[in-house]
Amino acid sequence: MMPPPMMTRCLKATIYSCARETRSSVRGGIRPSILLGDTGGIRSCPLEKREELLSDVVALGQPTVGEEEIEAIRAVFASGWLSGAGPTCQALESRFASEVAGTEHALATNNCGAALHLGLTVLGAGGGDEVIVGDYTFPATGHSVAWTGATPVFADIRPDIWSVDPKAVEAAITPRTVGILAVDVFGQPADYDELRIIADRHGLWLMEDAACSAGATYKGRPAGSLADVATFSFHGRKGITAGEGGALTSDDAELVAHARKLHTYGIAPAISREGSTDLPLPEFDELGFNYRLSDVAAGVMLAQLDRLPMLLANRRAIAARYCELLDDVERVSAPVALADREHPWQSYVVTLDADVDRGAVATYLKQNGIQCNFGTYASHLQPVYDHQRSLPVSASLFRRHLAIPMHANLTESEAERVIATLADALSSVA
Repeated sequence: MMPPPMMTRCLKATIYSCARETRSSVRGGIRPSILLGDTGGIRSCPLEKREELLSDVVALGQPTVGEEEIEAIRAVFASGWLSGAGPTCQALESRFASEVAGTEHALATNNCGAALHLGLTVLGAGGGDEVIVGDYTFPATGHSVAWTGATPVFADIRPDIWSVDPKAVEAAITPRTVGILAVDVFGQPADYDELRIIADRHGLWLMEDAACSAGATYKGRPAGSLADVATFSFHGRKGITAGEGGALTSDDAELVAHARKLHTYGIAPAISREGSTDLPLPEFDELGFNYRLSDVAAGVMLAQLDRLPMLLANRRAIAARYCELLDDVERVSAPVALADREHPWQSYVVTLDADVDRGAVATYLKQNGIQCNFGTYASHLQPVYDHQRSLPVSASLFRRHLAIPMHANLTESEAERVIATLADALSSVA
């Protein structure tokens, strides 16, 4: 199916790549639609055509927000405490630890990169050290290791679930190795039992990049509780979101207390002095950072926690439907979800056969109103790391992966349209 003439004329070449958010009603909440083309595009279309054109696009990702989030923000405004690490952050940390991560402690941060940096720092990573990192991940993972002065050593991944291969981890250990940073790729947890055995055998710490994993489980245990420290993202593409934000989780009270100090420039947050009858004068005895989450964002996250069971159920239903539909499509494989872990489906990424022109497939999808993207990065191929070793599994999947729409607002009919259009694309391109 080709786009109608009006869509082709108005949306032009940039229609699906220059998205900005506006709001339209959906399922009793507010769903961002697509407002495109700063220099023409949809803005040049007649006003009465815009809604028709926007509604024809199936978004790659989309947050689910509504009156509950607005009310949560109002409550924060009424409290008078809008800045970071305040009472609303404390409420979020308590609920996130107990309801999502299954840990004793959580620390809210302004993004997942900050949480990663804090976690690595309090675990002791530093200059001269090496940290083994699952290769297939957004480079925030590798960057955070480099921020500490340590060197990220990327290890190849499993070909089925795309998280780090424990055999590759063992092979990458050197006398300089201090820890393992595993990534739950697109939310599905890595092989933590095997990784823990390796870490203990070599005297290493184990860290979980659970950026995409809110609501995931591994052998009945929640993501966030599977390593010495874990980190989460609340970015707009994640399963629960405040637009930006993150969290660090752990059962180790000393590690979290140190991270809390570092996330406020190196002193205890101001709320610890609230209500004091004298004049506390904090002293700075180590360099810290400004990694606090605002209480406004924390309020949004509290509302998102209430939604989490519904959001997970909707994503899992769409993933199941995609899997059924892909059974009948050639030249593409559905992602694998292992039986011993629950997948939260932060993204839905398919694997194209090696002979498929991914760029041509993506162009066809976008021209027909289906947003898409590559999967994530083979980090070792990024020039910033100057990595010398070949990691063939990660490199191959980096070239062949294609992310198709996945969010909790997708309908079954939209899912069917996505796969039908993908099938058409695969039959039309070399």
